[in-house]
Amino acid sequence: MNRDTSEITQLLTSWSAGDEESFDRLIELVYDDLRHIAHRHLNVGARDTVVDTTVLVHEAYVKLAGADGAEWAGRAQFFAFCSKAMRRILIDFARRKNAEKRGGAHIRVPLRDDSATIDSDIAELLAIEDALQRLEGRNARMARIVECRFFGGMSVADTAEALGTSVRTVEREWTRARAYLRQALRDGLD
Repeated sequence: MNRDTSEITQLLTSWSAGDEESFDRLIELVYDDLRHIAHRHLNVGARDTVVDTTVLVHEAYVKLAGADGAEWAGRAQFFAFCSKAMRRILIDFARRKNAEKRGGAHIRVPLRDDSATIDSDIAELLAIEDALQRLEGRNARMARIVECRFFGGMSVADTAEALGTSVRTVEREWTRARAYLRQALRDGLD
């Protein structure tokens, strides 16, 4: 176990026990990891959003700060939560943006170097979300595996740790989940 991993776990434990300073130190320590997860989300299904990496990390920070009393089993579970929070933020944004196309209010968001416009990929992002929701209805663990592996960029071992299951189960269900999602997305396009 490297120093960062044990330090992250220690800070998570302290934060869960109510030490607010631990939360601030934790965020400093994992900020680059959170940016990496956010960047992955933006590259996977939200390439053309006006939300950039920094905005997505800061929105996830707000969700984390509101998770008072959360107990974290370890860094993998923490990063899985962050990844899921970022996905929800992007889906909520895409739905609002889609509603704006139908006459909703327009919101100005500053563009940065690593951002673009959402129009071309909103349908793709919402289709992925719909397929993932259907998968969750069939097999919740497989949906969590997709969130960790596909959106969070987590390793098989980290995913197994975050979900409290074996590496072999993650490998098997990751293969099944990808096949299900491919078919669901193909059916959705037809």
